[in-house]
Amino acid sequence: PSLKSIQMDDYCFRETEELKLIGLNELESVVIGKWCFYSVSYVEKDGMNPNHHFYLKNCERLKELKIGCQSFLDYSVFEIENVPSLEVIEMGELNEFSCNFLYASLELKSDSERMK
Repeated sequence: PSLKSIQMDDYCFRETEELKLIGLNELESVVIGKWCFYSVSYVEKDGMNPNHHFYLKNCERLKELKIGCQSFLDYSVFEIENVPSLEVIEMGELNEFSCNFLYASLELKSDSERMK
């Protein structure tokens, strides 16, 4: 619960089905490298994996979320909820074929006055 930042290098957590960052009230920064969190078998076969989900919820101090190219490529769920201090969301590279959350819709939910 006291974690302030998460940084993952490129090619980490492949074949991981779910990432849940929930209730980490001290968390301020999440930086994920390129080609992380995807299943090679699904990308080669169908594309989207209905069991791959990303949740970022109830992290009141989180200011930045940065995700490198090709990460979460086959994920079907991408939800960000109740992250009132979030200032930066970066995914992929400008003018690059990034494919982050290629098959998922982004849901950004908040009760914060800043979001209204």
